[in-house]
Amino acid sequence: MTNNNQAPWGRVDDDGTVFVREGDSERAVGQYPDGTPEEALAYFERKFTDLAGQVTLLEQRIKRGTPASDVAKTVNALMATVSTANAVGDLASLRTRLEALGGAVGELTEKQQAETRAALEAAVAYRTALVEEAEALAAQDPATAQWKQVSAAIDEIFARWQAHQQEGPRLPKAEGNELWKRFRAARSTIETHRKAFFAELDATHKQARSRKQELVARAEALIPQGIDGVHAYRQLLDEWKAAGRAGKKYDDALWARFKAAGDAIYAAKAEVDARDNEEFDENLRLKEELLAEAQPLLTETDRGVARAKLMSIQERWDAIGKVPRANVKSVEERIRAVEAAVRRLDDEHWKRNNPERKARAEGLAAQLQDAIANLEKELADAKTTGDPARIAKAQEALDARRAWLGVIAD
Repeated sequence: MTNNNQAPWGRVDDDGTVFVREGDSERAVGQYPDGTPEEALAYFERKFTDLAGQVTLLEQRIKRGTPASDVAKTVNALMATVSTANAVGDLASLRTRLEALGGAVGELTEKQQAETRAALEAAVAYRTALVEEAEALAAQDPATAQWKQVSAAIDEIFARWQAHQQEGPRLPKAEGNELWKRFRAARSTIETHRKAFFAELDATHKQARSRKQELVARAEALIPQGIDGVHAYRQLLDEWKAAGRAGKKYDDALWARFKAAGDAIYAAKAEVDARDNEEFDENLRLKEELLAEAQPLLTETDRGVARAKLMSIQERWDAIGKVPRANVKSVEERIRAVEAAVRRLDDEHWKRNNPERKARAEGLAAQLQDAIANLEKELADAKTTGDPARIAKAQEALDARRAWLGVIAD
């Protein structure tokens, strides 16, 4: 007898056998003898729900970009499961969804292959850029490279290479090996240049260190000479500047010793200067008195008076002696100005009394005087005739000769 315990996709027979409808036929999927027909159907419907959940999960995985090969395997496995599933529900709709997913595998495969190719191209481009950065560093002139910055830069590039190698796609073997070969060669070149640079620098530093140690010893040997060692120390200082760098560690220590020697020498000089300045202060006062006495000579016009007073001042000036070093320039400049003023009076006297010049002037004066006498007669004749043009011409010529004669007379 047929049991009326039915559902849209299945039924339960009198003996507890559960059937699922598939189109116009039905198939036994199992028994549930210890429960009611409703419990039996619910049990096998839950199995269908589990299957439907697996199909839905697969659809979501495809949307998230699950590898196409994994999708194909799962579709085939679920299709086989659904075909013989002991479950009650719309199994045909699950097969339809799985068939649709099977058709999408081809599109997914093509899309993922394109994405893979693009990712590989981007990875190759990125690694190539890293190689070119490294090669640019390797191409720098080792003599001018800032090696601290270069070393930090190549380490940072290598760190990016390693990170990309771990996180990025695996490059084709041929391309990957070729790029790594170039990168490794660039790093090797940088390291070779760096070692050579610092080896040469170390040799240069050693040479400079030896030279500066010698200069320090010579400077310290000058200390007992006191002020007499100043000139020699200054020469050593010029040699120190030309010696080059010995490395910061040694330079600082050697300079401290060299400077200490100089400080000792200049301290002795300062003591001597202080004693001399004290002794020379009175000389400065006396010379300033002489400068006050000499000041009027700057405007004196009588050569004889000026020369006599200057000679007296110069004799007393030389007898006084030295003044403090700080005042030497100012007092010397002031006395030189007085001497220059008196010298100008001598120069002017010589120009006026030069026999040759005087003879030439007297000859020219006589000529001009004769010319003036003739022009005066000519002017008088012109005035008698009343000729304006002749009068103007004679007057102009007469004025010019008189002016020339006045210049010579001066």
